[in-house]
Amino acid sequence: MPRQPFIVGRPVLVVVDMQTGGGMLAEDVGIDVMPGHSDRVRRCELLVRAARDRDIPVVFFQEVHRPSGIDFGRELDGAEGVHCVEGVAGTELEPSLRPLDTEFHIVKRRYSGFIGTDFEIVLRGLGASTLILVGGLTDVCVHYTFADAHQRDFYVRVVADCVGGSSLARHEAALDAMEYLQAGAICDSAAVLCAFDSQSRTTLTEGTVR
Repeated sequence: MPRQPFIVGRPVLVVVDMQTGGGMLAEDVGIDVMPGHSDRVRRCELLVRAARDRDIPVVFFQEVHRPSGIDFGRELDGAEGVHCVEGVAGTELEPSLRPLDTEFHIVKRRYSGFIGTDFEIVLRGLGASTLILVGGLTDVCVHYTFADAHQRDFYVRVVADCVGGSSLARHEAALDAMEYLQAGAICDSAAVLCAFDSQSRTTLTEGTVR
């Protein structure tokens, strides 16, 4: 199959779990989270600002679990301990990466943004074709959201310098796995900013989502 255009149809910027603890505090969950969270926040801020300036929709995800633990399911069977608990420090969104009143804030209980949420309804209502993912963790919530979007026939792009994994090795492996599913899926923030600039000057290639 030929490589698809960078952005097809209407894009939506999806900010996945940019929470103050990096979404995952290493001392709490027992894994070594990839460093550089503050730098990723700064780059994500640039993308969010650019999207807003060009009327590109932005969706913010936040992983939140009830204190009772009733909604963790099998999440605690692997390397992760208790994490992203409602009311606990580190669970709240980064102050600079929070939705405006006109934007979308979706709380999720699972890794994928599609499971148990109205994400797909929102995307269909927006007429979205291309999803641009930033946030974390690359190998967990970003990867699972990407895979579910792919299987729903969305075009998906992952901004490699705006996502971080549970380790550098897992981050790189997840990027490789996502690129396997969609050639050209992995990009950097400079490419997205350039594409957003083009969005403001020309009509993007039209695509169809079934």
